[in-house]
Amino acid sequence: MKRIVLFTGGVETLDFFSLQLGQALEQIGHEVMIFDLLNEEQSYYDLISFSITDQTVMICFNFTGICGEEIFQDEEGNLFWDIHRIPCYNIIVDHPFYYHEHLRRRPRYYHQFCIDRDHVSYMQRYFPEIRLEGFLPSAGTILESNGCYLPLKERKMDIIFAGNYSPPETFDKHITRIDEEYTYFYRSIIDALITDPCMTMESTFEHFLTKEMGELTVEELKLCMENMIFIDLYVRFYFRGQVIRTLVDAGFQVHVFGKGWQQLKCLHPENLFVGGSMDSFGCLQQISQAKISLNVMPWFKDGAHDRIFNSMLNGALCLSDESRYLREELRDGVELQFFSLTELEKLPELVASLLNHPDKMEDIIEAGYRKAAEGHTWAHRAKVLSQRIEQQEPTLII
Repeated sequence: MKRIVLFTGGVETLDFFSLQLGQALEQIGHEVMIFDLLNEEQSYYDLISFSITDQTVMICFNFTGICGEEIFQDEEGNLFWDIHRIPCYNIIVDHPFYYHEHLRRRPRYYHQFCIDRDHVSYMQRYFPEIRLEGFLPSAGTILESNGCYLPLKERKMDIIFAGNYSPPETFDKHITRIDEEYTYFYRSIIDALITDPCMTMESTFEHFLTKEMGELTVEELKLCMENMIFIDLYVRFYFRGQVIRTLVDAGFQVHVFGKGWQQLKCLHPENLFVGGSMDSFGCLQQISQAKISLNVMPWFKDGAHDRIFNSMLNGALCLSDESRYLREELRDGVELQFFSLTELEKLPELVASLLNHPDKMEDIIEAGYRKAAEGHTWAHRAKVLSQRIEQQEPTLII
């Protein structure tokens, strides 16, 4: 069994993923080391003792450990991972266009997973030289491993959403930074995505870019993509705010946990309960106290989000917009409940129907728990990773 290095000390959510994955890999039989970037000097000495050439790999999320940290470079700029022939398995949990610069200066023995199948296609088109391990959906964490989640009638909150919020106008400085012509161009893209939320970011970008500029090479498109990521953030937070506002203004009490929610403008702020920022474990605890756990996808149109499986694994009914992958994997009204971003006016009626029929909710919650527990925990993702790692021959790594 390979020795595996994971990381903490960066983004809290990714730290949590690493710890959950590390525990699951240890249960399979791997030796696991957690490199703490907040205690990097001691961790580096531990890493040297832990690493054995051709028997060690590292797994990271969003380039942690391979994004230019000085501790992993010698005086000539050579990476520790390259020097010691340590394969780097990177799981990107955002769209790849956020990481073009990191992708250009990746380690020599680099492998990548994506959490959305559209992201895999994006990588195949724009970075065909990179070794892809394919699609690896996000996973959930169970607070109570015995499955004894809190009964529906004992849950304190009707609706919860765990995630940050920024008002869309926060990104206006990027939209208006050049001139009126560019402002109109960017606004047109945003309007198109809001009108048709089924469109991917990259296909919409390409449509408008080629309409405006004519045929572009792959390299030209790639450069444009990485300079337009503020549109992804604008539209993401636009819909996140719209969904919460729709429910709050319809009279539902919604508890939100994350940064920025005090900035949401709504007609009935008395129905919005702002819990503030909370770490991943705290969010799970709050989900375990809610009847409905709301998810608004961060524009993953052929993938999943950990909020979905966290909700299902902790006894809340997951109410989410859809993706192609979710439609294939989960049954609407059986294991979770879908809603449409294009029909938000129907959302209050849908939520009322759920809350007014607790027996139906309990059936969905139970089926959702079973489905997630049988295939969507970090233990399941660890098995996939372990198989890929163990099958990889060092001499074949390029």
